[in-house]
Parts: sequence; C-alpha cells; structure tokens
Amino acid sequence: MATEVDIKQLLEAGAHFGHKTERWHPKMATYIHSKRGGTHIIDLTKTVACLEIALRFIEKTSGEGKQILLVGTKRQAQDIVRKTAEATGMPYVTERWLGGMLTNWTTIGGRVKYLQDLENRMASGELANKYNKLEVQRFQEEINQMNVLYGGVKELNKKPGAVFVVDILHDVNAVREATKLGVPIVAMVDTNVDPTLITYPIPANDDAIKTIQLIMDYVQRAIETGKASAKKTVDKTEEDTKKVAAKTKATESKETKEE
Repeated sequence: MATEVDIKQLLEAGAHFGHKTERWHPKMATYIHSKRGGTHIIDLTKTVACLEIALRFIEKTSGEGKQILLVGTKRQAQDIVRKTAEATGMPYVTERWLGGMLTNWTTIGGRVKYLQDLENRMASGELANKYNKLEVQRFQEEINQMNVLYGGVKELNKKPGAVFVVDILHDVNAVREATKLGVPIVAMVDTNVDPTLITYPIPANDDAIKTIQLIMDYVQRAIETGKASAKKTVDKTEEDTKKVAAKTKATESKETKEE
C-alpha cells in the first residue's frame, strides 16, 4: 500500500476526542483508550490499524474499476466529501440521502435520466427554441434543484463497489441500504455508535472538520493509488498485446518470404 497512516497527524487533527462518557456505545469499548474530563478518548493505535485496513480495501476496490459512493450530509462533512468525490471522479451524496438511492435505483435512476435529458435539451438549445424565456428559466431552476439532490449520483452505477460514510448515525439510511444490498461499508465510527454495523470501521472523531479532512485525504490517496495501479495494468496489457501482434506479424512476414 502506498499510503502509510501518520498517528501524529491524527493526534493533531483531534481524531482521538470521542463523545461524553454518558453517550457512549458499549460495543466501542475495544477502541476506547481512556476517559478524560468526562469524555472518552479513542485509542489512536487502533485507529491507525483500522484505517490502514480500510485504505487497502478502498485501494483494491478502486483498482478493480469499481465505484465508491462517498456519503457525508452533515454540515461539517459536505464540502470535504464533495471535493474528494470530484477530485477522484467518484459518486457522492452530500445534501440528503433519498430513500431508495441504492435499494430502489429504478425510481432514482429514472429521475437521474430525466435530469440528464433536461440538461442535454438545455445545452443543445432545444428548450430555448421551443419555449419562451420565462419557461426556459423555470426549466433551468428545475435543473438546478434536481442537481442539488441527484448531481452527485448522475454517474452512479446501480450497485457501487463500496460505500464510505462519515457519520453513520446522521446517515443511517445509507448504512441500512448498503447493508441490505451486501455492499461493503467503510465508515468513521465515533464513541457513540455501533461499529459492528460497519465492514471496515475507522474509530475517530466524526465531528471535527480537521479529522474529517484528514481521513478524506487518506481516502483520496487510496482511490488515486488504486486507479493508477489499474491504469498500469491496462497499459501493460495493451503493450503485451502489441508485442504479440508485432511478433505474429513478423513471423507471418518471414513465412511469406520463405514461401
């Protein structure tokens, strides 16, 4: 794996700060180091180990050409998740998780198709030629509104290779739908959640912007590393194919001359 996790960075980002002790989930006990001033402190050595396992999975999934749906609808996570998704070309949800976004893709996909059709008609000038300015403006407003809800999943395949969630309480429906479909979930888990719901839990403070940014930086690197390794494999395959073709052509040419 190209990315090594730096425990000092996690400490500086405040990844070790959990919730108040009265708000804890007993199944997080294994990831809790101690209590300080009525607050649980997360064991960052466990965070490093879990994060590295999660990153290896993300890298592998990305390397196989599969999509990773990034989900973060809480205020602190929205911009960070969207920027990470756009930088890596991955689908994302940062405004609102719509019911059935994974489990009822027929309906969601229909809305996405309608949005794409509207955008194409707007871009081609078809709407401007057919309707007056006020009506065209209304179409544009509809496009803008739909992009808020569906913009991040316009390129989503029916079933992603994995789902990454920043806060599993805030986006519990994303976790439920991914679980129902058997899609692996990578997620940050704070001291107030059940980590056993997650395939690859990352014990960390899911409220601090610095922590979310740091974890997403690692995720971005893992996705990019996976994509790069996949490209190398494709390039090597193409190169080998060309070599075989050239060799075959040379052999055929030699045989033709001998005849």
